[in-house]
Amino acid sequence: MTAVKSTLLKQLSQSYPNFLKKDLEKFSNIILNEIMIALQRGERVELRGFGVFSIRTQKESIRRNPKSGEKILVKKKRVIHWKMSKELFKKINNEKE
Repeated sequence: MTAVKSTLLKQLSQSYPNFLKKDLEKFSNIILNEIMIALQRGERVELRGFGVFSIRTQKESIRRNPKSGEKILVKKKRVIHWKMSKELFKKINNEKE
């Protein structure tokens, strides 16, 4: 299963039928926007039981275009790094606590 926002909202509305779908959508948009804003500021975002999002900087490097073989200079850039929590790791691997 892919994590698509519409599928997530559908599951939330089934789990919480007393909330309106538009309210659940607003709530999820607020959470995702706050995570984005925090990452833009370079802050670390921790969701307990799920994982940690942080920003890392990739160095400038020379890479090769696999199609043409041409060398390309890739400038330094910031990328999102995610590390899963121990709890999630144990659930995925069916380990007992």
